[in-house]
Amino acid sequence: MPENHRTNRAARPPESLLCGTMEVHRRLLTQHPAYAVARTALENRAFAYEQGLARTARAEVTCIPVVVHVVHHTDEQNVDDAQVHSQLDVLNRDFRKRNPDVARVPPVWQQRAADCRVEFRLATTDPAGQPTTGITRTATDVASFGTDDAVKSATRGGHDAWPADRYLNIWVCPLGDSLLGYAQFPGGPAATDGVVILHSAFGTTGTATAPFDLGRTSTHEVGHWLNLLHIWGDDGTGCSGSDFVADTPNQGGPNFGAPAFPRQSCHNAPDGDMFMNFMDYVDDAAMFMFTQGQATRVDATLDGPRAGFPALPDGAP
Repeated sequence: MPENHRTNRAARPPESLLCGTMEVHRRLLTQHPAYAVARTALENRAFAYEQGLARTARAEVTCIPVVVHVVHHTDEQNVDDAQVHSQLDVLNRDFRKRNPDVARVPPVWQQRAADCRVEFRLATTDPAGQPTTGITRTATDVASFGTDDAVKSATRGGHDAWPADRYLNIWVCPLGDSLLGYAQFPGGPAATDGVVILHSAFGTTGTATAPFDLGRTSTHEVGHWLNLLHIWGDDGTGCSGSDFVADTPNQGGPNFGAPAFPRQSCHNAPDGDMFMNFMDYVDDAAMFMFTQGQATRVDATLDGPRAGFPALPDGAP
């Protein structure tokens, strides 16, 4: 399996849903020694949580302030506020298990579907303490961006990140090579921390284009930002990879489109692949769940390198 995350390459069918997160991950491992150290520490923490050797201290829902940096080369790419708000609505439904399509989870896995107890709000205060809508807008001469993080730098045609310990930075922009998006796992440089999404795979209105018009590209990439891995473990189409989550079945590579249940690989009969998981590559309409094990990894992240975001009493508006 290529490392490019959610892109259409010549070797891929046109419906391929791919992302650049693993490409970024491997680049950071090479260029930033501190990143490898941080990743090891976080994976050790996640393992302890998964084994029940440690438990989350989070008693309430964690609220993540979000800033959306709209970087546009054309007027069409300058997505409007309604499209931004539609994406936040999707994130809040998906990470709280409030998405109506979670009812489509096969009965065998319904008890595994999880509320990750994370909510997202557009920032109301900028880094200088001034009021903000949580949306920045930057016109750029760059026709399309890639996974080299140029969109995260004002000197390279993008917009600088806001402090990563206080905000989730989401860049919405034109992406080349048919990328739909990519994220940076926890532990990387603060200046590039966040999520990048193709403008036509963002939200549910405006420029959002089927089959990636239900906001699930952002759900997938924010999952990476919270340290969730691809469900098949990024071992190509083999059966030796792992996402380090016990309640996601072993799977032989990514799924695309809208498979019919059960879809079997890696001798995982009778139930087969959990292709409807947000961390697979299926169409937006075919993905609709996180698992309890994935929620535990999110706990480990929010207790560790992404600690410090405010608590939100459950049920608060």
